[in-house]
Formats: sequence, C-alpha cells, structure tokens
Amino acid sequence: MGNLIFALNATVPVFILMLLGMWFRKVGLFDEHMTGKLNQFVFKVSLPALLFRDLAGENFYEAWDGKFVLFCFLVTLLSILIAFGVALLWKDASIRGEFVQASYRSSAALLGIAFIENIYGNAGMAPLMIIGTVPLYNIVAVLALCLLKPERGQLDRKLLLQTGKGILTNPIILGIAVGLLWSLLQIPQPVILSKTVNNIAALTTPLGLMAMGAAFEYRKAFAKVKPALICTVLKLIGFCAIFLPLAVRFGYRKEQLVAILVMLGSATTVSSYIMAKNMGHEGTLSSSVVMLTTFFSAFTLTGWLYMLKSLALI
Repeated sequence: MGNLIFALNATVPVFILMLLGMWFRKVGLFDEHMTGKLNQFVFKVSLPALLFRDLAGENFYEAWDGKFVLFCFLVTLLSILIAFGVALLWKDASIRGEFVQASYRSSAALLGIAFIENIYGNAGMAPLMIIGTVPLYNIVAVLALCLLKPERGQLDRKLLLQTGKGILTNPIILGIAVGLLWSLLQIPQPVILSKTVNNIAALTTPLGLMAMGAAFEYRKAFAKVKPALICTVLKLIGFCAIFLPLAVRFGYRKEQLVAILVMLGSATTVSSYIMAKNMGHEGTLSSSVVMLTTFFSAFTLTGWLYMLKSLALI
C-alpha cells in the first residue's frame, strides 16, 4: 500500500492539474487563444528557466554523466527503429510517418519534469535525458514525415538547415546549455537573479499542465482508432517493457531510472501533431495518439512507478 501511495502521489497531482485545465476551458476561463499563449510561455520562458535553475546550481563535474546521455540517445534510436518497423506493416501508407513520430516522441520535458519534481523536488536527471533525446526527436521527425508519405517530400538543403536551426534555437536546449555553462564556469548567482528565476521556474508545472488539459479534445481520440490504439500501447507499455529492464541491468536507479521511464512511457507531445500538419500530413492519427496517451498515461505511469518502487529501484 505504501508503494501504491508513493506512485499515486507522483502522478495524481500532475493529472489533477490537467483536469483543472479541462474544467477551466469548459467554464470559459481558458479559450483556445489563451491556451496557445500559455503553451508558448511555458515552452519559451518558464521551462528553460527551470532547467537553467536546476543545472546552474549544480557542480558540473558531478552533474554531467556522458554514459547516461549516450544510453538515452541509443535507447531512443532503437525505439525509433522499432516504430519504423511496425509502421511499415500498415497498408495505409499515408499514416506511416505520423505513426512513427507519435510512437517515440514523448512530452518528456514537461510531463517528465513534473513527475520527477513531485518525487525528488527538482528536475533531477531530466535535463541530461533531454540532451540525449530532443535533438534526435526533431531530426527523425523531419525524416519520417518527409520519407513516409505518399507524396514524398523533397529532403532538400533548406529543410535540413531549418531543422538544424530549430534544434540550435530550441528554448529548452538553450536553457540546458546556458545552465551547464553557468555550472561549468561556477558563476555566482546574485540573489535578485536567483529569486527571479525561481519565481518564473515555479510557473512551469501548473501553467504547462493546465494548458495541456485545456487543449485536450476527447472527440479526437476516437479518430483512426486501430492504429491509434496500437501506437498508444507501443508508446506507453511496449518501449518501457523492452528497455526498462535494460536500464536496470545497466545499473540505473532512482532519478536516472525515473528519467528513463518518462522518456519511454510519457504521453506523446502535442508538437508531433503540429509538425505533422505543417509537413503536409492529415494530422488525425497524431492528434488521436496525443489524446489517448495523455489520458491513459495517468494509469500506466502510476503502474510503472508502483512496480519500480515495489522492486526498490526508486
């Protein structure tokens, strides 16, 4: 019972905030425009501030773990290859690119940090996990959406340059990079700066989760049901079942193991739908998977955390 309460304490507050966002949208406190602006604020300002805060205050040489970053990168790459293999089984070629992207692309930055903060009080190993995954997320998304569609897009120099620029100017990556550099150079933080960053960072979890809940449209979850359900099972259960035992075998525990869990088994990020639409796909499968994984991750993540806690791994 104690292990179950531990898991529920980590996950339930996250999803209560999402439910509040849904209710605020229903009663008219949030609308589509405001939700979009909140998502932009979290992505561009408060989440980078949170990552900077947690890294800048660390000792760089103690915080950096190159093997962990490499492990996250390789596991993500293997997950992508599995998703490609499953996608090729679909007769409807028009959904293959969306299927691949929705299968592997986690909302690890927002949901992952929310879970880890609930358990450990800070972002823990999430920034290093993000370094190992987010650049790969974006590169593969462009390749998959270009190559796996009936009217195959031109993978030209302009598109590759845009992808590279998008990665280098990603606010989350910039927040991590500045935080690591600050830690490496051991620059002292004035009290005024520290308190300001803390106040902005504190907005990340409540605003981000409520905005995510407000954007939830349950009707979209029932479009393209069969591929969406298979993609959801792969995202929330399949990759975790394959790679969590491998992570345990490699000796990862506590914050590292929780970071790997949210990398593998958190909900598909909303940006997968946005990118699919912008690159000429229908977007129906992507939106369906986002909705289904967001809903069911409340149960699957609780289950995975309960299992890891029962095995004394976290």
